[in-house]
Amino acid sequence: MQMNQSGLTEKELMNDLLTSEKQVTSAYNTGITESSCQNLRQHLTKCLTDSQQIQYQIFDAMKQRGWYQTKPAASQDVQNAKTKYNQMMNELQ
Repeated sequence: MQMNQSGLTEKELMNDLLTSEKQVTSAYNTGITESSCQNLRQHLTKCLTDSQQIQYQIFDAMKQRGWYQTKPAASQDVQNAKTKYNQMMNELQ
């Protein structure tokens, strides 16, 4: 794996980018929930969506290179999570 001018490998750079995008996404989310201005909320929501798309593109590129391993969730685990969160939503209503 080649290093660039910063001395970091491509994998290290992409990992740093992914971590940064996760932090940016978190910051946008906080801004949205704490804003009372509808125009600002709409703008931050657009920025959040854009950031999530960039985050996914980085994740996908890393996954394709074998640098970010994932395993499929068992269908029963997915169903259990859906049931749990649906129950939580119903309790909040």
